Amino acid sequence: MKCRWLLLAWALLNLTATKWIGTWAAAPQPPIPASLRTFRNQTVRLIVHTSAGGARVRIKISNIFGDHPLLIGAAHIARRTTAADIDPASDRTVTFHGQPSATVAARSMVVSDPVNLDLPALSDLAISLFFPEPTAATTTHILAKQTNYVSPEAGDSTASANFPVANTIRSWPFLTGVDVEASARGATIVAFGSSLTDGDGSTTDRNKRFPDILAERLQNDGRAELGVLNEGVIGNRLLSDSPPETVHLFGAALGQAGLTRFQRDVLDQSGVKFVIVGLGINDIAFPGSFTPQNQMVTAGNLISGYRQLIKRAHREGIRVIGTTMPPIENSFFKDPPLTFFTPEKEAVRQKVNDWILNGKEFDAVIDFDAVVRDPSRPTRILPAYDSGDHLHPNDAGYIAQANAIPLALFTPEIRARAGVR
Repeated sequence: MKCRWLLLAWALLNLTATKWIGTWAAAPQPPIPASLRTFRNQTVRLIVHTSAGGARVRIKISNIFGDHPLLIGAAHIARRTTAADIDPASDRTVTFHGQPSATVAARSMVVSDPVNLDLPALSDLAISLFFPEPTAATTTHILAKQTNYVSPEAGDSTASANFPVANTIRSWPFLTGVDVEASARGATIVAFGSSLTDGDGSTTDRNKRFPDILAERLQNDGRAELGVLNEGVIGNRLLSDSPPETVHLFGAALGQAGLTRFQRDVLDQSGVKFVIVGLGINDIAFPGSFTPQNQMVTAGNLISGYRQLIKRAHREGIRVIGTTMPPIENSFFKDPPLTFFTPEKEAVRQKVNDWILNGKEFDAVIDFDAVVRDPSRPTRILPAYDSGDHLHPNDAGYIAQANAIPLALFTPEIRARAGVR
């Protein structure tokens, strides 16, 4: 009888327990030096697209690449209606430790207090941040593929329903995450990769990156408490940091090595139980192009890196889903003009893909290569899926990739086996 009461109490506790899961994220990056933006007595209104919904929300502000404290003079959150405007009935003040402003120490981040807000899944959220002092955006996400808005140098506009727009940007300065409160059954899926995850080649303001489409599919399938986070970074490599050879072009904006940022961008995310790994193609492509030829990686180098990620995720009860690398024949970079493909690099790609598919070390595998390659020439991307640079898919290509992900990978039974964080 005592055992029966304990089981009942455990079941009731699970019915009422809540947890935080991620509904949106962007990996923090240093800025490209030539594009470094400074805000002066201005407000930015940042638009993000949710994956899962909820009734309580919190935001994450990062100063991880800043050398000086970051002052947030005020912050608001609301449902976006159109362009830079919001539904005023949904407008909420965001506080930090009970205060309407926050100072974020250099090389750190802060999580806001929870906000009561009815936030639908697959909706647009406006987060407004006021910078009362001259503030260089030393921590940002470069490839937002989203129009965001900057006010005139006229003070705090965080509560404005009709936002005064001085100019627009297509980056997300300082904002790195939005969480929602979910039941104990909730979970987060992190897509961890390069520009192929970040959505390079997709249409701005359309939310057609493959993680966006995966989130739509999950919601349409009734899996309301599964959040999907995009932790892609343009030019990112699994084994190496942003190359010093490209400092004059990008600074350190291509990010820390995947092995380095895995803790922050995956393991530290709220409620994470799954990670979809999409790194490695830049490690293969860069030598002889952005980096010296003698930096060529071997299949063994990349496999060793993947094994490290798998081991670290498994220690935290997180399932790791591998993805094959799509083809890169004829791929190019415009400025400076560079090409990436060689038969030697193709041999490494093929060998690594074979291990991903057949090595049985990932918990599951998605064959993105098979989805987007041209059947008549498998070393190149199918023209119908090519954004134009023969490397990044277009909207149709990302949709095809997302549609190839079996939703059964995220069933309640598999989530239970992944453990609860």
